[in-house]
Amino acid sequence: MKKIASFLPLLALLLLVTSMAGCKSPGRNPAGVHGAGDGEFDMIGGMIPLGGRFAGGSEHIGMFTPVLFAYDSSQVSASERPKIEAVGSHLKQNSAHAVIIEGHCDERGSREYNLALGEQRALSIRTYLAGLGVEADRIQTKSLGEEQPAMPGHDEATWSQNRRGEFVLYY
Repeated sequence: MKKIASFLPLLALLLLVTSMAGCKSPGRNPAGVHGAGDGEFDMIGGMIPLGGRFAGGSEHIGMFTPVLFAYDSSQVSASERPKIEAVGSHLKQNSAHAVIIEGHCDERGSREYNLALGEQRALSIRTYLAGLGVEADRIQTKSLGEEQPAMPGHDEATWSQNRRGEFVLYY
């Protein structure tokens, strides 16, 4: 019994090392973009390779109206859905285009909380786009948390504009 007990810490260390070998954050590529990454797990459609859609193109920012969110929410409201539908329509008509959805938050909450909430907002928009028939390998997400506010200020009027999902068209 004493011999077995002396091997338990070594066994635990060995299990820890082998479980961490080759691990990488699911759905995250080196650029910090999430979603359908180079053979990584995709929450909408399983394993989907990008196939180079996000390589060699250029970003086009501000072509679509941002989706706004309620305080502390990642739910897409009915009034914001037409904005996503416009992006979906564009992507369906332009098969060479892809989109990066950036999730943003207002300044309230910790940095970690806002990064997580920004990711949830981007994923909500991504799920809606996929439901419209846009292929999952054409949609990526990225959370910027509170780091890039749309408007400066410390009141509800500015915070409401900072709680958003932005579309970055890529082609």
